[in-house]
Amino acid sequence: MGSELIIVPIIFGAVFGVFYLYFSTRNKERLALIEKGADASIFVRGRNNHTAPIWKVLILNVSLLLMGIGLGTFIGSILENYTTIEEGPLYVGSIFLMAGIGLFVGFNMTKNLDKE
Repeated sequence: MGSELIIVPIIFGAVFGVFYLYFSTRNKERLALIEKGADASIFVRGRNNHTAPIWKVLILNVSLLLMGIGLGTFIGSILENYTTIEEGPLYVGSIFLMAGIGLFVGFNMTKNLDKE
């Protein structure tokens, strides 16, 4: 009964520890570069400025995921009426299959957005 009182702080502590280590290490590296007189622009030099905005990628993938879930529900309903397969696995399988196909199509469309 008291285990949740221990698990929740451990999870929050682990998340805090990861973020703390990431930001403190990054800060120390940049301070060391400044002390040596080097420019800290090496951290942003490798980034590609011609990538699609994150909101376009997010909207594209979420919309295709939701369309895949809707199409999977529709296909599951059709298969339920015209086959003798059980209802539960039929819906779950068709929804996951179509959602996965939607995410795969979204991935490929995102690659095309980055090329433009």
